[in-house]
Parts: sequence; structure tokens; C-alpha cells
Amino acid sequence: MIGFGCGILLCIFAFNTDNEIIEKMTPYLLSFSSEDISCYAEPSTLPPINEIIADDRNIFFHETSCFGKEGIVMTSRQACAIESAAMMNPTMKVHLFILSNANYSNETKQIIHILTNYKNVIIQRIFMEEYVKNTPIQDWWESGVLRSSRWPKSHMSDILRYLTLWKFGGIYLDLDVVVISSLEKLYNFAGAEDWEDVAAGVIGFSTTGLGRRIADACLRDLKKNFRGNVWGNNGPGVITRTLQKLCATKYARDMTSARCHGFTVYPPSVFYPIHYKMWKQYFDLDNKNETLKAIEKASVIHVWNKLSQSKIIEIGSEVPYAVIANKYCPKIYNNCGKTF
Repeated sequence: MIGFGCGILLCIFAFNTDNEIIEKMTPYLLSFSSEDISCYAEPSTLPPINEIIADDRNIFFHETSCFGKEGIVMTSRQACAIESAAMMNPTMKVHLFILSNANYSNETKQIIHILTNYKNVIIQRIFMEEYVKNTPIQDWWESGVLRSSRWPKSHMSDILRYLTLWKFGGIYLDLDVVVISSLEKLYNFAGAEDWEDVAAGVIGFSTTGLGRRIADACLRDLKKNFRGNVWGNNGPGVITRTLQKLCATKYARDMTSARCHGFTVYPPSVFYPIHYKMWKQYFDLDNKNETLKAIEKASVIHVWNKLSQSKIIEIGSEVPYAVIANKYCPKIYNNCGKTF
């Protein structure tokens, strides 16, 4: 039954990527499945995460999967996101927070070695029970809210991005991006996925002033409006609702810096230049030049891993994603074997 449900879900994603349909169907189809999140309660032997300096010079990634005996598995595409962030932002610390306490798999050990050759890359394991202490969501988290989620790994990622930015300030990035220009001068910002909604894959909050106010508001919204049976309600929904209040307008296209008291909502061309419905363009050789032209003004590209993860790229390919990876995460791309 689980396989049948997942098969239907894959067909929906492949042939009809309308957000409303996905939102309505995935809760039913995925209710058959369960995700292992046992590692969230397993303590870490690593140094306390709170040793991180809270400032605006941090970039954060989160890996919320639990892993078994095979060890922690990091894909070359995830590693590409981290390398590109480190390479394009040399004055910023680039953090990867891992929730699993497993050891690294053999293949991942090589990837970690490549990444940590960048002096600004820091990889640490966090223990959620400690991480959430003395924050506005401690009691809420300890009430077991994640048990109500049908997608606990995804919703943990939603919780962590807002909590991390509240604790430390800086920039949060999804692991299915490539950073293609510097983010070092960006403060208090998010990006529109389209001209209606604000996305949560690239967000930056300062540690004081406006950024702090928005971080506080995001945690309040998360606590008030968390829904475990709706995929996007707790990620993009949080930042969208928060900015709708701040900017006194419903749609992203009207969220100007003036209306938003200095907070910037960048147009889709900056962080999401290829819409998720068009994700195959990153793997299409025939329209390579058009795709590369479309991302010229972008700071980050989002490759929509939920849809694209099964699309294999051979090293040396000239499809747009390969060209981008070879340029912006060269060490990972050229040391990941025969495929990327």
C-alpha cells in the first residue's frame, strides 16, 4: 500500500506540479509512511553549538535526516551547495548542522574532507533538546509538536531555519541550491518564488533591529500556525504570513522595501530564476544557452531536489546544472566519481 501511494505521488509530481493539487493530495498519500526521527532525541558528544558567534556573517545549512548503520550520507549535490556558499562568501562562516549522530559513510568521509579544506566551513551535530533551550519555542517543542507531523524531517527543517536565525542571525540556505554570487552584503531579506508567495529557501535576518523583530515574529507564527498535515504551511507559510503583516500587503509583488520597513523581498530572478514547474531546464542540453541566460542576474539557483533528485548527470556533461556546478563547486564536482 505504501508503494502504491508513493507511486501515485511520483506521478502527480511528474505530470502535474500545481501547488494546490500537491498540497491537497500529499497529506493523504504520505499518511501511509513514517519517517525515522529517532536520532533527534539522541545526545551528541560534540562541543556545544552555542559556541557560535551570533552575528550577520553566518550562512547555515541543515541536514535533518536520520541515518542507520550505513552512516551519514551526503550527496554531491548537497555538498555542492555548501562548497559554492563557502567559495563565493569567503568572509562568512558556512555552517552545516547535522541532527544524526551516526558516523559518516565511507563516501561521505571524502566529501567532508573536501568541504573542510575550506577554512570557513564548519560542520557540527546538534542535539535538539539542548538547541531549543532558553528560546521562545522551548515549551512548544517539548510538548511533542513534531509528533503531529506527516513529514517530520521536512517540518524539522522548517523549525530549524527560523530557530537558527533567531539564535545566531545570518543567512539560511536550502541544501538544493548553488550560490553563484556573493551574499556578503545582503541583510534582512527573503526571495519571492513567484509574484504571489515568498519562499523560505533563502532567508537572511540580522541579529538586531528589524531582523530580530522578524525572527521573533516568525517563531510566534510557527507556534501559532504549525500544521503537521500541510506540507508548506510551516516553511514558506511562516515567512509569507509574517511579511504580509509587516508590509501590510498580501502579495509578494507589492512587498517593496519601503512598505516592509527596510526588509527586502527579492524578485524570483535573484534566488529562484527557474520556477519549480520548469526544473527540467537545468538538465536540458537543447536549451542550455537560454537557461544560462535566465540565471545571469541570480545570486542563488534552486534546483528543486524533490523533483530533480533522480535525474542523473554524467561528469563532463554540458547540461546547465553541470556547467554551473563545475564553475561554482569545482572541487566537489570534479571529485564525485562518474556522476553528479
